[in-house]
Amino acid sequence: MLGVVVTETLYRTHPDLSEGRLAKLRAAVVNARALAEVGRAIGLGEHVMLGRGEEATGGREKASILSDTVEAVIGAIHLSGGFEVSAAVVHRLFDPLIEAASAMGAGLDWKTSLQELAAAHALGVPEYVIADSGPDHQKTFTAQVRVGEGLYGNGTGRSKKEAEQAAAETAYGEIAAAVALGTPAAPESAEPA
Repeated sequence: MLGVVVTETLYRTHPDLSEGRLAKLRAAVVNARALAEVGRAIGLGEHVMLGRGEEATGGREKASILSDTVEAVIGAIHLSGGFEVSAAVVHRLFDPLIEAASAMGAGLDWKTSLQELAAAHALGVPEYVIADSGPDHQKTFTAQVRVGEGLYGNGTGRSKKEAEQAAAETAYGEIAAAVALGTPAAPESAEPA
């Protein structure tokens, strides 16, 4: 339901975009992180029934729980109110994300954008160097990106994926700036964060 409404909206509002670009826009809006943001924005975590373990470890703010709950709520609205009602709810909640994603450019998916930049300039395939700290239920991940012989970017997050995206964003900026100046990109450091 969510995917259908978002896809149709993107197609109607951006008929000039390529299929690949539309797919990236859709992926930027229909993903666990975006759904969790919507869940946080509407205070959904306060209304979720959790077991003691999840309650004790901050489950009300966990992206996985929030995103699953948003999907469940949209599904329940669809079953009880039909397509038009659920589509109206999806538009109300997700149209701002669709507009924001449309304006992001390379930021739609920093890892893909970095890979494309590296390939376009024959710099090698980006590889992510990950470290973690903290107890199992509250890990913090840090990441840097190895491109060629250098390490670039710095990112932290509550998941490996989040840390990799953050590192890819800063690495993209560093490498793009170096490419624009016509100089080889200089790595930030030789050791992972």
